[in-house]
Amino acid sequence: MAMPLVVWDRAMLGYDMGAEHPMNPLRLDLTIQLATELGVLDGVQFHLPEPADDETLRTVHTVDYIEAVKKASLPDAAAYLDLEDLSHGLGTPDDPVFEGMHEVSALIAGGSVQGARAIATGRVDRAVNIAGGLHHAMPDRASGFCVYNDAALAIRELLSQGVRKVAYVDIDVHHGDGVQAVFYDDPRVLTISIHESPLTLWPGTGWAAECGQGAAAGTSVNIPIPAGTRDAGWLRAFHAVIPSVLREFRPDVLLTQHGADSHAEDPLADLLLSVDGQRAAAIALRSLAEQFSGGRWLAMGGGGYSLVRVVPRSWTHLLATVLDRDVDPATPLPPGFRAVAGRYLPDNGTLRGALPAEMGDGQSPAFKPWQGEHETPLDKAILETRRVIFPLHGLDPFDPRD
Repeated sequence: MAMPLVVWDRAMLGYDMGAEHPMNPLRLDLTIQLATELGVLDGVQFHLPEPADDETLRTVHTVDYIEAVKKASLPDAAAYLDLEDLSHGLGTPDDPVFEGMHEVSALIAGGSVQGARAIATGRVDRAVNIAGGLHHAMPDRASGFCVYNDAALAIRELLSQGVRKVAYVDIDVHHGDGVQAVFYDDPRVLTISIHESPLTLWPGTGWAAECGQGAAAGTSVNIPIPAGTRDAGWLRAFHAVIPSVLREFRPDVLLTQHGADSHAEDPLADLLLSVDGQRAAAIALRSLAEQFSGGRWLAMGGGGYSLVRVVPRSWTHLLATVLDRDVDPATPLPPGFRAVAGRYLPDNGTLRGALPAEMGDGQSPAFKPWQGEHETPLDKAILETRRVIFPLHGLDPFDPRD
């Protein structure tokens, strides 16, 4: 098998919404530094992507929106934004405009599209774009720090290349609403999102009842997780739903989005996962790709706003998992990375003001498989998703063997 395609270009660091904005490109820079020093990227020649052209962007996004993004990318664009721009979600606190926004957003989108094309044409079986996973962007507007929806664009590319069925699994703490919206009525695309409950977290969507429409009923799968859930509960829910649905759907390619904002230290959400739990999820998704999509797998980054302590470790594990170079969570953080990353941490004497010692958080990713229980809020959520989705795939929602 050819070495997986690792999409990376330092120009992607230009996706920069400002020093005070949560979506700071430092997290990408530190990830590449950590993965490099640990040897995860030894011998890897980065794929330098070409920006997605307008024709490609139009497979998901409207002409008016693309033109608005281009306008907002000009120097000093913030000074002359009008109501039409604001109607496209541009110039808001979540999605401020910045010079070159269109160019770098198209570059990130091009990376995921070209990774998808390489898989569809048989050049590689796996690809990874840690700068991608911008899953909130809608066809006609920016949303949730996302300008162009590279995940949806990659799926469109796979379908255009003749791929019959595509599955998308989103493990970001926020609902993968943009990807779901694009393919809500397309039976060729299965979207699965496991996320914090809409009761407690933006964007307020992703209920179990959102299951697709028409011929696509059952191809939108949502697993809303109660705030405060830790590794064992999250992994219990993951394994109670996702493998069964993938087994029945049998995708030709699996796409996955790996937002690291489910971590306990993330400042924008309320789940309590560890890096160890996130690593276990990436390894599980690799196994599911091997089982159900012939090993064809495109992985993307996503959210994650603990820029120094969490995201670089989580996404280094993701890169290692895609490359079959798994890193032991007990591996010490290397000295070069510690020296660089330490410059960005506050010297306030708190735990979060110091770098972790190892590549993991010292947590066990063990969990008790779901056996039909429905007493706790978590197990009620699992059962509700199974009740909605499983009959549409010929599965028994009450039988834990399904």
